[in-house]
Amino acid sequence: MKRKRSLLCLIVISLLFVTGCWKGRELNELAIAVALGIDKVGNQYKVSVQVVEPTEVAGKKGGDKTPVTTYQITANTIFEAIRKMTTVNPRKIYPSHLRIVVLGESLAKEGIGQALDLLSRDEEIRTDFFIVVSKHTTAENTLKVLTKLETIPAVSLFSTLQTSEKQWAPTTTVTLDQLITTLVSEGRDPVLTGLVVLGDEEVGQEKRNMEKVLTPTTLQYSGLAVFKKDKLIGWLNETESKAYNYISDEIKSTVGYVTCPQGGKITFEVIRSKTKVKGSVKDGQPQIDIEVRLEINIGEVQCSIDLLETKNIAEVERLANSKVEGFIDAAVKKVQKKYKVDIFGFGDVIHRSNPKEWRKLKKNWDHTFETMPVNVKVNHKIRHLGTVSNSFLEEMRKEE
Repeated sequence: MKRKRSLLCLIVISLLFVTGCWKGRELNELAIAVALGIDKVGNQYKVSVQVVEPTEVAGKKGGDKTPVTTYQITANTIFEAIRKMTTVNPRKIYPSHLRIVVLGESLAKEGIGQALDLLSRDEEIRTDFFIVVSKHTTAENTLKVLTKLETIPAVSLFSTLQTSEKQWAPTTTVTLDQLITTLVSEGRDPVLTGLVVLGDEEVGQEKRNMEKVLTPTTLQYSGLAVFKKDKLIGWLNETESKAYNYISDEIKSTVGYVTCPQGGKITFEVIRSKTKVKGSVKDGQPQIDIEVRLEINIGEVQCSIDLLETKNIAEVERLANSKVEGFIDAAVKKVQKKYKVDIFGFGDVIHRSNPKEWRKLKKNWDHTFETMPVNVKVNHKIRHLGTVSNSFLEEMRKEE
């Protein structure tokens, strides 16, 4: 009995020190932000925030309103702009559910470092959102486009980038923590996926953009933005972006094709990919060796070839090896000669393999990177031919 009384007293005393959530807020007092866009206008920042319309998202039937609203304010700092939004929005912006942050191309060229400071410092902001760069347009314009399938554009952008990275490969997902880690690291410069607006930007803002079978205006991820420290200096095209992900060992799955010896194409699906990047230093000269091992399935045959013949399988593998080696090598050389920045992390590889030599090389690494030999070796293995060995098209040709 005494033990029970003592326990009860302890609970009562503990309750005296238990407080409610002093920062708690009612949902109807907040504007849930799902996307943030940052552009540079002169010496000021133009901040766009995409906010969910709860009644439209929760309702079973579509209303007259759009599912999101975008608010925009220009101010001297990003934090100031977000607070200043209370002059046009009756609710305080709540950023804990951000899915995507779009950095304007003009801002990226000037430098994204200062823009990232707020995102890393604000205790209400989680760091699991993706960061991208608007390409040939502003961040403001990308956040105005309404999307289909996913009624909230920010969710659509998040899911599309996630799926594209896994299934297609020329895109890459980058979170705030990953970006900052790369910015402060030695021997690597960052990349971010580009976001473009296809079609009429004004039509994209209207609800009819979601109601047509063929969407007039869409958002598409396109290429990788190349940075020198925190400044955008150029873009990689689709093939070069895929090469970047091969080197970074970030290929989950993708599709490629080779041209058959007698014309036509064979398309294959990459089901497994593993890249090993090794660094060495000989007589003060660093060297990088890249080995890519791929397992593929035949996905489509548009040429005359007998895939039951072992020699033909070997020839397809050889052609695939040559093609992938070619575009990886071309991408590396372009970055070395044109951009002169190590986005591949070769410096980090040298650092891990030979810390003593790296201490000598790091002071002038960008210059060394320009002329450093990089050797690429690719090995494809065909695992499956699909549900049929040879295409029915081959049988049709035989009958002709």
